[in-house]
Amino acid sequence: MSTLTLGTVYGQISAWRADPSADQAVLGGVVLVQEIFGVNAHIRAVANSYAAQGYVAIAPATFHRVQAGVNLGYTPEDISTGVALKASVEALPASGVQRDIAAAVAYAAQFGKVGVLGYCWGGLLTWRAACSLPGIACAVPYYGGGMTTPAEVARATLCPVLAHFGEQDHAIPIDGVLAFQKAQLGVQVAIYPALHGFNCDHRGAFDPVVALQATQRTLAFFEAHLR
Repeated sequence: MSTLTLGTVYGQISAWRADPSADQAVLGGVVLVQEIFGVNAHIRAVANSYAAQGYVAIAPATFHRVQAGVNLGYTPEDISTGVALKASVEALPASGVQRDIAAAVAYAAQFGKVGVLGYCWGGLLTWRAACSLPGIACAVPYYGGGMTTPAEVARATLCPVLAHFGEQDHAIPIDGVLAFQKAQLGVQVAIYPALHGFNCDHRGAFDPVVALQATQRTLAFFEAHLR
């Protein structure tokens, strides 16, 4: 487990890299896209967990071009900081951080086929990557904030997608999720009796049963598309 530097068309950004153990076969690469809290302890732990399953996991710092070294918690103050940083990134010129995600995908491709996985804002970025970037074998957005807006629903995917949502997610109303599911018939949509952030064990919304179900589905999806 280590920090690395990725070269992008905009310059260098940092990323977290997690590797399988020396006695494991490498099954492919996973690019893990952060929430609005940076490449923090939770994101690093998730990357490490996928490495333990045999994937080389790369978590690019998608805030790097507006602020380096972001590592937030989940307090109201942290949320406010993260929302402001997200707004700064979304205001970048066209393609935004998709070029940075593309650099992470290119790096991960040296280990085999690449899946992209993201949470919350990272789920939205994962969805956009699945609809715009080559070289991605599959994508898994978790409760992607903004994915159910008309502009995002209108996108067409370039790879298989499994999207996880919580039916009790007040940030992503279930009516929008069902409309997304109806419009995107090629996307596998999994809906759980859970809140926004159900996968994050640093948050009050964490649901260990649902998180395990979603992880098992994700691993099966990766096995089907990355091997």
